Formats: sequence, C-alpha cells, structure tokens
Amino acid sequence: MTTFRIAPSILSADFARLGEEVRNVVAAGADIIHFDVMDNHYVPNLTIGPLVCQAIRPHVQVPIDVHLMVRPVDRIIPDFAKAGANIITFHPEASEHIDRTLQLIRDNGCKAGLVFNPGTPMHYLDHVMDKIDIILIMSVNPGFGGQSFIPEALKKIAYARTMIDKSGRDILLEVDGGIKIDNIAAAAAAGADTFVAGSAIFGQPDYKDVIDAMREQLATVGK
Repeated sequence: MTTFRIAPSILSADFARLGEEVRNVVAAGADIIHFDVMDNHYVPNLTIGPLVCQAIRPHVQVPIDVHLMVRPVDRIIPDFAKAGANIITFHPEASEHIDRTLQLIRDNGCKAGLVFNPGTPMHYLDHVMDKIDIILIMSVNPGFGGQSFIPEALKKIAYARTMIDKSGRDILLEVDGGIKIDNIAAAAAAGADTFVAGSAIFGQPDYKDVIDAMREQLATVGK
C-alpha cells in the first residue's frame, strides 16, 4: 500500500513567527516541511536561504525538503546540508553537470532529486535514475505561491511513476503547485505519493482540518 506524505510549503507561512508555524503544521499532521529557495535569477522571486533553514531545524523532527530554484546550484548545496536539510532537489536547467550535482547532494548526506517544470522534458531522468531519491513534478510554473494547478502535470506524474516502477528503486514522487483538497486525489491516482501544499494549508485557520481532509481524499485512491 502506498504511503502518502503531506509536505506544507513554508512559502505561504507567516514569516514573522516561522518557528511556531512549522511546529503547528507538524502537530497538525505534516510529514515533511517543504522549503522553497528562489534567487530572483532562475525564477522571478527572492525568498530564503540556509540561515532560515538552520533557524527552523531545531523546531521540528520531520525531514526538511529543500527545493532549489537557483542557478547555479552547486555552490549553495553544502550550505543547506549543514543547515539541516534532509532532501535537496534542483532543476536540471540550473546545473551544468546534473550527475555531478546529484552526487554532490548525496556526498553531503542528503537525499537528491530533480524538479521538472511544466515545460521541462523528462528525458533528463534517463541516465541518472541510480542517483535519484525523489522526483518533483511542478504543477505550476515556479516563482510564486497561490497559483492554479496545471492539469497537464498529471501526464508527467504518470510518466515519472512508470520510470520509477521500471527502475525498481525506492524513489519518492512529489508534486508541487496548486495542490488542494479537491485535486490531491487526482495527483495520487496519477502516481504521486508526496504532496506539497502552501496556501491550501497555511491560508486556512485550522491546519489539521485541511490535512485531515486531504488524507480523507487520499484514502479514496484505488478504491
């Protein structure tokens, strides 16, 4: 049976009380904290760096999943590993040598993965499946929270699921962008097992109510 994981994105949290926010969302049932890093270069926004990751690390025991929307990526990877990241993903377009970047993440003690934008071809996976622990499918164009889910992403999720199953390896399949209570089951049915949700959780008064409702939807998949 598939283990589903909910990964709230702190991009939508209240940054004035971030420690409290991550504690509360984990208490509400979150499995992973998703950490969006944007550089105002690879994507048109600027967010947070390793110091913020280091600051929230003592507040939670769950994995911190760092999504690097930066170019170049290699320089910053060791900093996030030292700051307490458990998972680090990056976009293939942002690396000069994808295989080397994946190995760099692993050499620094983290799980490694590739991120695919709506317009990014999946062929980047063809020769690096042996170094991948997670595949992240973007169901919006990266850069800003609160966007609507792009349905075409379901095809990419299904394709990635096929590749994972063929590999025989234990690889997480994550989806990020516009995930809400009313579409999380469709993403799961396509093959995703890990779900990033920002405003859908942090924009509501009761985090537990939202996460419970998402799990209820996930429980219907395959029935």
